[in-house]
Amino acid sequence: QVELVESGGGLVQPGGSLRLSCAASGSIFSIYRMNWYRQGPGKQRELVAGITSSGSTNYADSVKGRFTISRDNAKSAVFLQMNKLKPEDTAVYYCNADLREDKRSFNYWGQGTQVTVSS
Repeated sequence: QVELVESGGGLVQPGGSLRLSCAASGSIFSIYRMNWYRQGPGKQRELVAGITSSGSTNYADSVKGRFTISRDNAKSAVFLQMNKLKPEDTAVYYCNADLREDKRSFNYWGQGTQVTVSS
């Protein structure tokens, strides 16, 4: 199993920056991919960014050029650097870990952290 602990959310003005962190513990070497999802008010949950164990990344079109996902060398944490934030980025952001064990897939979720972009 993997436990995910998120931090870094908060209130920021438009154009500002935040850096979200997600610390993973447990079977970290079974993690194939880590992702950031978000769910804004009245919206469906959407994938924001993902990074595989090999370092490949992908981003939602709405955040390309503004957000950067990264991981530490031990692959025990994932980060989301968010720049040029917009009000529409306001959402609860969730860390997700996709595990591959014994040719099976498992998903674990953090508790979510609130990001509010407002003047």
